[in-house]
Order: sequence, then structure tokens, then C-alpha cells
Amino acid sequence: MQNKGLRILLWVLAAIVAVAVAALLVFRVADLPVATLRAKYASPASEFVEVSPGLTVHLRDEGKRDGTPIVLLHGSNASLHTWEPWVARLGDRYRIISFDLPAHGLTGPAPDGQYTQAAYAKVLAAVVANRGLTRFVVAGNSMGGGVAARYAADHPDRIAGLILVDASGAPYPEGERDTPLALRIARAPVIRDIAASITPRSLIAASFEGAVSVKAVMTPAMIDRYWELLRYPGNRAATLDRFAQGYSSVSVADLGRIDAPVLILWGREDRFIPVDSAAYFAHALPHSRTVAYDGIGHLPLEDPPDRSATDVAAFVAALPIFPVGRTG
Repeated sequence: MQNKGLRILLWVLAAIVAVAVAALLVFRVADLPVATLRAKYASPASEFVEVSPGLTVHLRDEGKRDGTPIVLLHGSNASLHTWEPWVARLGDRYRIISFDLPAHGLTGPAPDGQYTQAAYAKVLAAVVANRGLTRFVVAGNSMGGGVAARYAADHPDRIAGLILVDASGAPYPEGERDTPLALRIARAPVIRDIAASITPRSLIAASFEGAVSVKAVMTPAMIDRYWELLRYPGNRAATLDRFAQGYSSVSVADLGRIDAPVLILWGREDRFIPVDSAAYFAHALPHSRTVAYDGIGHLPLEDPPDRSATDVAAFVAALPIFPVGRTG
């Protein structure tokens, strides 16, 4: 009887493996060649710079060269392209530096496999050093907002202004945070390998349904960009590594070290990071101002960008004049 039960169990396991393999063969979406992706998504402003040993970052250093420098950090699974609307609207007045964080865009995986908030803050520090900046404005959306806040807390003397756009970094209320599905998948060896290969375009399109409120922003070209850059060699596996490394918050004590002016921008229709999270940052950052947009979701920088870019321009214009030699 025991042998029969064991045989049945082995048959069930074999059937599960067979189904998984069949699904992988049928639905697998291949990576795209680096050369193909660079040809399509790099621009004349694109640079590929080794900012630390083994890490070559895709960045753009645009706008008015002697203007106040603004460094932009994109969100999870996005790329520097998400900032193009701001670059177009602010570049005539400010120097704007955007780049693809490791595991994103045309940068690809990090050589050390580290994708925590602290690790990304170190990448920001390396980019800043590469650009020769000593004092600047830093802005971040979603995951990039948490990284910007972390860097600002650790290097307050470098920050002339901080802009948080629907930022991560607020702690989850005790007892109200279940283990995310993405985290469970990322920590399951066999399942994560399948997830790293099966990435239908429809999955990307569905995620945008929750990210933006103005659906006209969600163009086929935008969906293609997110989907294809995710298929940069190694990005999908690195994304799962990033999920497995967990969520990081920025404490009230850390935020208290930031004495620069802060602009907090939020879409009231954000389904990913609710607008209530803005209050956490506002409470911890006494030199902050909060602007919440009606009818806008998780991406006020694209959804659409005119209002947020106008608010950013006014914020940066009002910052104290940089001392001579401190513009970067």
C-alpha cells in the first residue's frame, strides 16, 4: 500500500513538472539582444558609463549645462524614459541627469547582485561622483523616491532639494502587510525560474491599468518599452532577486536628518502607494510641502506631466542660490 501511494505521488509530481515544462516551452518569452535594445531605446543623449567596477550605467545628462542639477530616479520596473516628459518641460532651465538603475532599462543586472534601497543609494552616489556634482536636487518616483530619501538622509550636505513623487519608503502598518505574491514567487526556486521566462506583454499592460488614471497615457509604444526593456538579458532574474531582498522603509529618525526643502507630489488615485503615505513623509519632513493631484494615479510625471512639471519648476526656482562652485 505504501509503495502504491509513493508511485501515485511520483506520478502526480511528474505530471506537475510536465505541465510546468510544457507551459515554459509554449509561453516562454525570450530575452532581446543588447544591441537591438540599445538601437531602439538609447538616444543621442545616452551615455554608457562605468560608474563603479563592473557596473556600466545607462544615463543621460541633458538640459541647461549651467542650470541647477536635478537627478531623477525612476520606479520599479521602469527606466529613465519615464522622465522624458519632465526633461522636455524643464530642460531649458535646469541640468537634468537621469539613469537606469541596475536590473532596469539598458543598465542590466548589478555585478554584485544587490538591489536593496541602500545598494541603489550607493549607485546614486557613484553616478553623482561621475558627474562631478557636489550639491543638487534629487527626485524619485515610487521605488526611486525611497532611494532618493535614503540618499538624502545619508548625505544631507549634498541635497539642495528633495522631490518625492508617490514615493516608497513609508513603513507598512504593523499586522497589515501580507507577504506579497511577487516575494513568494521570488523565493520559490523552481517557480521563480519559470517566472523569469514567462512574461507576456498582457501582464505589463494589466499593470498599467492600475498605475495610470488617464488611459490615453498608456500607449502601445509605452507598453512595448516596459515589456522589451524587462527582457534585457538578466533583467528578469535580477528583478526577482530584487523582490526577494525585500522592502525597505526610511525611518522618521533618518528623514529628520534632511534639512533641505522637500516637495511631495502624489496622485490621489494611486492604487500602488496610497496618498495617505504622503502624510508620513510630510510629518517627518518639517520643511516639506505636499501637492496631491485629483484624478491622477501612481505616475504624476506622465499621467499627464504638465501639472507636476510646473510644480517642480516653481519649487526649484525658489531654492536658495547655490554658493559659487557648488552647482556641480
